[in-house]
Amino acid sequence: MAKPLGYSRVQIRLHWIIALLIVAQVVFGENIGHAYREILRGNVVEFDPLVMSHVAGGMLIFALGVWRLVLRVRRGVRGPVAGQPRAQVLAAEAVHYVLYAIMIVAPITGGLAWFGGIQQAGEAHEMVKPVIVGLVAVHVLAALYHQFIKKDGLLMRMKQPLD
Repeated sequence: MAKPLGYSRVQIRLHWIIALLIVAQVVFGENIGHAYREILRGNVVEFDPLVMSHVAGGMLIFALGVWRLVLRVRRGVRGPVAGQPRAQVLAAEAVHYVLYAIMIVAPITGGLAWFGGIQQAGEAHEMVKPVIVGLVAVHVLAALYHQFIKKDGLLMRMKQPLD
């Protein structure tokens, strides 16, 4: 399959929607951890809209993440910026693949913990937070590096569709 010249409007929108959802999950996700620990202790937890939004956000990230993966497989993605060292290309691919994996695995482990009461899944889910924060930081810093230091137009690829 030939590499597309750019990302489609749908791919770009999914990227930014999922990015915002992930940031919201990380920033506002503490309440569900507290609620989950109370449930494990056998306590009744009152309704909390932040808990509900974390659960709904996780389901949405899962669905949109699967959609992104399907589009990636069917349509493909742009190749790396010309002239990038092979190590940078491999690092970028690794970060992207792990981010995709997290979009799928984190909602599954969260759902198994919340709905299934599987404590090991909850522990695995909690380990995701520092990993995703680190990967998102690397992803953003790399985009800024390309935009302001290399000035190679990489950031524009996720802003302007070429469908």
